[in-house]
Amino acid sequence: MTATGANAAVDWLVSAAPDPGACRRGWERNPLGVALLEAGRCWDVLIVEGRLGRPALDVLARGRDRPGPVLSDFRDARTGFFVPAGTVAHWLGTKIRGAGRGTWIVVPYPGRATGGVRWLVPPDGTGTLTDPVALELALHAAVAARDLGE
Repeated sequence: MTATGANAAVDWLVSAAPDPGACRRGWERNPLGVALLEAGRCWDVLIVEGRLGRPALDVLARGRDRPGPVLSDFRDARTGFFVPAGTVAHWLGTKIRGAGRGTWIVVPYPGRATGGVRWLVPPDGTGTLTDPVALELALHAAVAARDLGE
């Protein structure tokens, strides 16, 4: 990710904070390279098991539209897809957790390595989010492929 791209991504991410300037300053000084950002303002995050999330991301990546930002924890146990705000309130799915209004998530600084969470698809600063319908179809395709032993 270029410095300009990272700056645009940071600008977009901190826009979710109640005080974007304070968030940016704290984030840049944080030795762990992470920040707590409030979900539900600009985006929600749908969190699935990594063994389902990674194949679903592969399906999305083959699609026409670029997926929005996607996070993974350090062991790839969970994958988090950034989706439009309000999605979590209407999402029904087994073994899918949601971070929406009133929740906070740990987010790594774009373009920096951290020991905990990392970007599988970093934000590009444009506000691109994963389409919930496309994500649902990708999750179904990933489950079907797993069940068929592909």
